[in-house]
Amino acid sequence: MGQIALPLRSGARGGPPRIVIGNANAHVADALTQPESWPFRTAVLTGPPRSGKSLLARWFAASGNGAAVDDAQALDETELFHRWNRAQADGTPLLVIGGEPPWDITLPDLRSRMGGSLQLEIGQPDDAMAGDLLLSLAEERGLPLEPDAVHYLLPRAERSAAALERLVAEIDRLSLERKSAPRLAIWRAALECLHGPDEPRLL
Repeated sequence: MGQIALPLRSGARGGPPRIVIGNANAHVADALTQPESWPFRTAVLTGPPRSGKSLLARWFAASGNGAAVDDAQALDETELFHRWNRAQADGTPLLVIGGEPPWDITLPDLRSRMGGSLQLEIGQPDDAMAGDLLLSLAEERGLPLEPDAVHYLLPRAERSAAALERLVAEIDRLSLERKSAPRLAIWRAALECLHGPDEPRLL
């Protein structure tokens, strides 16, 4: 496990956002350090919402390894094709960020270029990565979440980056609202607010 600190600060109380590296994205981080090996010097990155695609794009662009096009599925396909052509002409590696696969591209030339590029996909975090992600999200908010929280929360939480982000935000909200440290009573209340008291979350 590891983390990549971004060179850009967020509005969070705790400091700059960090990319937690684990089973779901280690292969992506490795690939982004070797753009010279990409077919057509292009990689297409997809994955679940809030899984760190945009953060990885910012890190890649800031590293000087190439250019990134975020939220590419929302762009006009002709414009995206022109961006690809310009990157090819300049010899600049291009990281294209999509949403969740599959990506239905209707422009034949663009479909063929994207299909021939390196395909990268972020998966779901395992226990170790989810625990690191939970603590990192809390740290970004300046939320003093004790390590024991991981053992209590993870078996009862949905296992996705987006769900863990919502959980940390709810713990933070309740802790501020009640002017109370984020301990067991707050953890339990946050889970109940998100899932209801009677819904079993044990995995």
